[in-house]
Amino acid sequence: MRELTVDLGERSYPIYIGQGILNDITALFDRAKLSRKSPLLVVTDDAVAPLHLERVLTLLREGGFAATACVVPAGETSKSLAQLEGIVTAALQAGLDRSSAIVALGGGVVGDLAGFAAASFMRGIRFVQIPTTILAHDSSVGGKVAVNHPMAKNIIGAFHQPELVLFDIDLLLTLPPRQVKAGLSEVIKHGLIWDAEFTQWCDDNAEKLLALNPEALSYALYIGCKVKSIVVSQDERENDLRAILNLGHTIGHALEAVAGYGELLHGEAIAIGMVGAAKLAQQFGYAEDIHTVTKGLFGKYGLPVSIPSHLDTDSILGAMMHDKKFKEGTMVYIIPTEIGKVEIRKDVKVEQVRQIVELLKGES
Repeated sequence: MRELTVDLGERSYPIYIGQGILNDITALFDRAKLSRKSPLLVVTDDAVAPLHLERVLTLLREGGFAATACVVPAGETSKSLAQLEGIVTAALQAGLDRSSAIVALGGGVVGDLAGFAAASFMRGIRFVQIPTTILAHDSSVGGKVAVNHPMAKNIIGAFHQPELVLFDIDLLLTLPPRQVKAGLSEVIKHGLIWDAEFTQWCDDNAEKLLALNPEALSYALYIGCKVKSIVVSQDERENDLRAILNLGHTIGHALEAVAGYGELLHGEAIAIGMVGAAKLAQQFGYAEDIHTVTKGLFGKYGLPVSIPSHLDTDSILGAMMHDKKFKEGTMVYIIPTEIGKVEIRKDVKVEQVRQIVELLKGES
C-alpha cells in the first residue's frame, strides 16, 4: 500500500493507494478516529451500488460501525440541489449527528455531492472519500466540494477536506473503457502541469494503463495524487498556485455545460480544453511542440482533441462568462510554457478564447 499525506496542519489527512485495501477499511477509519457511536451514511450512485455497496456496508457493520446508505442516480445531473436535499433527508432519517461522517463511494460526482452534503449538514461534519473511478484520483483530493447550477458547473460549493482518501485499485477493474480513458485524462494533466518525466512515462505506458495493469495504475495514481497533494498543501483555497490544476478546465467546463452534462465526460472535455490551452500557448510565443505533444498524447489514449462541431461557439463563450475564472472581460487561464510547466495568465481576452474555440472545431 502506498501512502501520501496532504499537509494542511490540523486538517492534514492521508491518501491510501493499493490493491485490496478496502478490506482494511475499519482499521483505517480507526486510524482517522471516526466514531463508532454515531451513524455513518454511505453515499453512492445506482451504477456503483450493485458492484460495491453491499461489501462496504458489510465491512463497516462487521467492524462495529452503524452504516446506512443513500443511492443517487449516476451522472453529472445528480450534482444538484435536489439530490443534496435527498442526502440531507437520508442523513436525518439515519440519525446522523455532529460526530457522524458521510462516506463518498463513487466517482467525482458522488464525491463532490457527498462532500458538499458533509460540508453543509449541521454546518459541517466529517467525510471520507472512497473513489471508484480513475478520474476521482483528482477530485477526491483537495477538499473542493460542490453541486452545479443549470447555468454553471460547481458554482455552489465549499472547501471541506476529507478525513482520508481510500483508493483501492480493485474497485477500478469494473470500469468501462470510456471511463478509463476519461479518468486517465486528469492523470496526464498532472504530468503536463508539473512533471515532464511523468508525462513521458504516461506516453510510454499508455497500453498498460488502458489495460488497467495494477502496477502501472497504482504508480500513475500515486504520482497524480502526489502532485495534487503538493499543490493543495501549498495553496488550499486556490489563492494562487492551486489554479494550475485547472489546466484545460476553462473550455472543458463550458463544453460540459453546453453539451448538457452527458454528451462529454468530464475527462473528455478537459482533454479538449488542454489541447486548446496548448494552442493558446502558441499565441503567447511558447514552443510549437507543446501542442504537438499534448494532442498526440491524448490521441494515443483515445481521447477527443476537438470540439464537436454542433456545439455553438457563442453558447460555449457564454458558459465561460459564468465561470469563477472570468473577471471583468478577461479570463484567468492556465497556459503551458513547456511540457511539465504552466503559468497563470490573467490577461487572456475573450476574443482570443473565441479564436481557440473555432480552431478546436477544426481539429482532427
